Amino acid sequence: MTDHAIVQQYLDFWNAGTDAEQRELAATTFADHFSYHAPVGVMREVEELINFRKQFAEHAPGYEFQPRSEPEAHHDRARLQWELIVGGTSFATGTDVLELGPDGRIVSVAGFLDRAPEGFAHADH
Repeated sequence: MTDHAIVQQYLDFWNAGTDAEQRELAATTFADHFSYHAPVGVMREVEELINFRKQFAEHAPGYEFQPRSEPEAHHDRARLQWELIVGGTSFATGTDVLELGPDGRIVSVAGFLDRAPEGFAHADH
């Protein structure tokens, strides 16, 4: 799988319409030993990320997670600059750095907020 294809799968995971679709994407997108590090917390397995995404979707139904620019990749890393749209309005922007394993699946994500959501206390996380 190409770096751009796995980044697209990552975007599709965040935008999945159903729980079944999200779980199917998670199985082919993330490595078995996966971790996610972002200001909202550290998740050490895919199931935690699935639950986090589900909670966010319940809080902000119909959100869109979209790229702000063409993803970049080199060696075993890809960088995705993203924007989160909620209710037709920009909610937050950020940058995720994806580490890719030998099989092309994502081993870890380091997420950074470029513009935090209103009221988000970055120092609390």
